[in-house]
Amino acid sequence: MTRYLDDETIQQFHDTGVTVLRGVFKDWVERLQAGVAANMADPDPNARIYTGKDGGGRFFVDYCNWARIPEYKDFIFNSPAAQIGAELMDSKQVQLFHEHVLVKEAQAGVPTPWHQDAPYYCVDGPKTVSLWIPLDEVARETTLEFVAGSHKWGKSYRPQRFDGTALNDDDGLEEIPDINGNRDDFDIVGWAVSPGDAIAFDYRTIHGAPANSSASVQRRAFSLRLVGDDVRFVRREGIVTSPPFKQVTLQSGSPLIADEFPQLLG
Repeated sequence: MTRYLDDETIQQFHDTGVTVLRGVFKDWVERLQAGVAANMADPDPNARIYTGKDGGGRFFVDYCNWARIPEYKDFIFNSPAAQIGAELMDSKQVQLFHEHVLVKEAQAGVPTPWHQDAPYYCVDGPKTVSLWIPLDEVARETTLEFVAGSHKWGKSYRPQRFDGTALNDDDGLEEIPDINGNRDDFDIVGWAVSPGDAIAFDYRTIHGAPANSSASVQRRAFSLRLVGDDVRFVRREGIVTSPPFKQVTLQSGSPLIADEFPQLLG
């Protein structure tokens, strides 16, 4: 089987919780761009569209559409994504958790607040990876940023919607630190990226992104959430998860076996 990543890249992922992969999906950019266009033309009822206080472009967010958008399904099942995920997670098995599309149109005045993905989710386990794939050129000043090593803090911070409101007011979790106000206190990393690159990160790694203030350039990204060996379903009673997966009837602690989470490798 083809190996896509070198040892240094894999070690960086494990040590810092994030790494950049250059050109690994360059042959899939047009396919994913077509899928995002179809998705935006026909969003899921759960899609969210944010606009800044001063108007401008939209921040479009949608997920869990792979089964109805052929371009997404083609990428998930036929691209190198699963093998890349296996190498990063050191996992024999790879399953789809979900896909997530994030489009910041030109002058979309809404930042992505600092957050971890793990507390939003109905899964738990040590082997996780998100592949954030830009479909436009993304400059360093508008790229996704990460707090290196935060996946090892042993912390779960309160999830919030991308408009800054709490997803659950009484979830018992602590507020995330004021990273923007104390940037020098954290090891913040980020990269300028091109279509076909990918930024790979652990679900526990803290990350965020500034608003897109460009007058003419949009920022489309397709993010693929994968899980590896021994990941389990978690039912958080009385807590809203995102995605909600309300139709899944698994008990908390059960293996992740459901049509919504197809096995891609292993």
